[in-house]
Amino acid sequence: MGERAPRNIILTGFSFTGKTRVGQEVARRLGWGFVDSDDVIVEVAGKDIPQIFAQDGEERFRQLERQVLGELCARKELVIATGGGAVVDPRNRELFARSGMVICLEASPQTIYERLIAAQQANSVVRPLLAGPEPLKQIESLKMSRQPYYALADWAVHTDNLTIQEASDEVIHCWRKLGERWNQERSEGASFVVTATESYPVFVGWGLLDELGSRMRRAGLGEFAFIISDEEVFLLYGARASESLERAGFGVEAFVVPPGEGTKTLDTAAQLYDWLVERRAERIHAIVALGGGMVGDLAGFVAATFLRGMPLVQVPTTLVAMADSAIGGKVAVNHPQGKNLIGAFYQPCLVLADVSTLSTVPQRELTSGWAEVIKHAMILDPGLVDFLEVHAEKLLNLEVEATTEAVRRSATLKAGVVAEDEKERGRRMILNYGHTIGHALEAATDYERLFHGEAVAIGMMAAAMISEKLGLLPQETVKRQEGLIQKFGLPTTCPGIERGRVLGAIELDKKVRERAVNWVLLRGIGQPMISNEVPLEHVVGALDKLLT
Repeated sequence: MGERAPRNIILTGFSFTGKTRVGQEVARRLGWGFVDSDDVIVEVAGKDIPQIFAQDGEERFRQLERQVLGELCARKELVIATGGGAVVDPRNRELFARSGMVICLEASPQTIYERLIAAQQANSVVRPLLAGPEPLKQIESLKMSRQPYYALADWAVHTDNLTIQEASDEVIHCWRKLGERWNQERSEGASFVVTATESYPVFVGWGLLDELGSRMRRAGLGEFAFIISDEEVFLLYGARASESLERAGFGVEAFVVPPGEGTKTLDTAAQLYDWLVERRAERIHAIVALGGGMVGDLAGFVAATFLRGMPLVQVPTTLVAMADSAIGGKVAVNHPQGKNLIGAFYQPCLVLADVSTLSTVPQRELTSGWAEVIKHAMILDPGLVDFLEVHAEKLLNLEVEATTEAVRRSATLKAGVVAEDEKERGRRMILNYGHTIGHALEAATDYERLFHGEAVAIGMMAAAMISEKLGLLPQETVKRQEGLIQKFGLPTTCPGIERGRVLGAIELDKKVRERAVNWVLLRGIGQPMISNEVPLEHVVGALDKLLT
């Protein structure tokens, strides 16, 4: 891999996900050293961890943990198994990111519980997590509270059904696959999405559009680029994107479509297919999606389906696209009966978000975009909720540092979830928070009255109200979310829409399985859950409040 490969491998994850045993095997096979940070803490303190907590308190333990991790991360060619709660401290997370590649070992609460039982039976020591009256629920609750931080790893390995050897294979595969490219791009501020089918960087920064061609070259793309954009975005940024590509040696052609969700249809896709056929597009040529969520979805759908797949580069120019839709490979066109009903999962090769392009986004559209950032904060990161509340004025004024930070954090959260669940079969479903009623509102108004983020903001209020009705969420959290949404100028109600149309649209939602809606609800900030047992009267009650 050469000297530029990540210098350390940091293993994060909950207790009994396999960090120590997998770490030892990975270190053995790489010829590296291995250290369990908890072992070093015990050595430094001269007492075991339960004693440190009991005699000195958790704060003392966390101080020792930071000290030990700082010393370990300064070394090279080391596999470090970290304590289950180490990632909660932002100082540790920053340290890990500078030191090497962060890989989270995952396992379900049930698997963790069974492994704990087996370990206790083997040595007759009562494990703290098993000491309470309902240990499985304790594991579920604690793991859920830490999950937003586990999701920030560069990659996740699910160890439930893997042997130590197989889990070690996955870790080493990641380290080798990303290698020098990972190291270079992480040093430039990129986050990474690593799935079973693709690994790609997500760049967020101010003024990056001029680097499009060189970034694509570095990603191994060459020869020709077909830009797909809308009329308004191409007028503003088409020349810069084309010039950057041409400077890097790409041939360039562009197809411009009318703006708006009404363009995202099979008819428009067919026009693009004809255009690509006429220009003799080849499978090695790249599709560059230059624009907002509509362009990203449409261009991505064409890239996924033409010639059975062409390389896709997402260049989002709206806040919704930068923070959310350009990352993760969801591509689609609309059907008259529902949004995004015809689509695929197709990962890009590269995402490049130039935050400076937000300065030309119309105000209402820009405001709409903050809904997706707020969504990520509510379901994944209480710290980001705090950041948005404190810096709202700066963000609304597009202050460079604050805006770049907010977009980068939101994009990193999305990337982490996608890496865990590429095709929305499990955890990725939490990203649909606010979207069940949000999509239904869009469909019920023929995609003409509401921007996507506006609909999602109202949908988040509905989901929070339903969560409160079910006894999951305290009223003060519902009010806090409402205040944050309103602080960014987003709507929290939508009067004048017929309730029956909204309920009818919900039935066609992609999250419906066997006629049961999978609702994303909240137990608290950063604690999402999925339920298909929401009584209809709670949905009707929420809609009646929102639509009147």
